[in-house]
Amino acid sequence: MNPFEVLGLEAMFALDLKEVEKRHRELSRALHPDKFVGAGASERRASLNKAVEANEAWRVLRDPVKRAEALFRLAGVSVGERNEPAASPEFLMEVMEWREALAEARATKDVGTVGKLAAEVRARAKGSEVVLASTFGLQKPDPDELKLSQIQLGELRFYVRFLEEVSAIEEAWQDEISQ
Repeated sequence: MNPFEVLGLEAMFALDLKEVEKRHRELSRALHPDKFVGAGASERRASLNKAVEANEAWRVLRDPVKRAEALFRLAGVSVGERNEPAASPEFLMEVMEWREALAEARATKDVGTVGKLAAEVRARAKGSEVVLASTFGLQKPDPDELKLSQIQLGELRFYVRFLEEVSAIEEAWQDEISQ
């Protein structure tokens, strides 16, 4: 399934997510089961399949990692952590330092440090997204660009996971305050 095609969009990384959501909602309304009550079984099944595709397309395109993976697949490049170039030792060392700092901040309930780490990682994630947007613009990327962008995708995966961990820490702290 080409999620861009399903929602009638150009296959590019930089998308207006409000426009993507609007297209998803419009398509979902058009494919709603109530509109096919009087239709035959095959037509109802077809509309249901299209609705499932539309939902899956929205799920893929709103997530920057899944969107990049879809673009790599469209470019004929295998994706997944096992298919991507290994991260540099420098990046891995930086990751380890961030994780240690986050663990220490969590243990000491240092809200400021958690916020500072999150801001730094968000900025780095934004940088990876800029590279991916540049690679997957309207022109077909060349193989060298794809290789560099695969590295950015791997880094973006880390940033997203790190920020999810930050959110979990912040939610846990909020729950403690609420009790």
